[in-house]
Amino acid sequence: MSTDKTMTAEQIIGRLESGMTLGIGGWGSRRKPMALVRALLRSEITDLTVVSYGGPDVGLLAAAGKIRRLVAAFTTLDSIPLEPHFRAARESAAFEMTELDEAMFMWGLTAAVHRLPFMPIRAGLGSDLMRVNPALRTVVSPYEDGEELVAVPALRLDAAFVHLNRADAHGNGQYLGPDPYFDDLFCEAADAAYISCERIVGSAELLEAGAPQTLLVKRHSVAGVVETPNGAHFTSCVPDYDRDEAFQGAYAKAAADPAAWREFTARFLSGDEDTYQAAVGAFAREGS
Repeated sequence: MSTDKTMTAEQIIGRLESGMTLGIGGWGSRRKPMALVRALLRSEITDLTVVSYGGPDVGLLAAAGKIRRLVAAFTTLDSIPLEPHFRAARESAAFEMTELDEAMFMWGLTAAVHRLPFMPIRAGLGSDLMRVNPALRTVVSPYEDGEELVAVPALRLDAAFVHLNRADAHGNGQYLGPDPYFDDLFCEAADAAYISCERIVGSAELLEAGAPQTLLVKRHSVAGVVETPNGAHFTSCVPDYDRDEAFQGAYAKAAADPAAWREFTARFLSGDEDTYQAAVGAFAREGS
């Protein structure tokens, strides 16, 4: 029986349905699975609950009207503090929002990984998060301490997208940069997880490229793998490439004006991934 899980981006999107809960790995404007997000933009899928340490993934899906509910700790472009499409969508109440702090978000994923209904944590106590999330509950420790803790609900996902530096055809994924960004939790919290990567390599090459602890995502939690060179663009994918700050600036500038956004969409988002990468290359050569 073959364990080859290689797919195309379109095949991966074909496994999704409207109304699903989709987790998107990465962090802000760092190592986001943007090629898969762009493929999702080209589909008819909508009404999504998106769970993300948000960046331009959230912004693009918000601009396309594909989000029904967002679960996030933040939505940022890092060098630009607030993602512009996210800001516009929130100001117009375009979707529901569940705001968690970073630790609550992590433990919500962890609860889902362990198939628990919630995890008791201290994060959030004494903060406005309890006020803006009236559905959150607290629990009391059954032991002598009797401490009251926040019961963070599990963030169970129907599907997850992550982008990694390398992967093999079986679904083992490797990060070579400075931070795993909880991509392993996204994969294990999902019914079906999909890896995009800069390069698919042989399994032995994964160990040659980095230490064993860089093998972040294990094949048992992965349903499909797609090779997408430059697939995190315009976010960073260190050490393969840094964030494309010039392009990100153009994206943010266009997002502020409807006419400029239509032009941006026509130039960069109206075709397939090869068309996008060619347009990006032309943009870089223009030096603008």
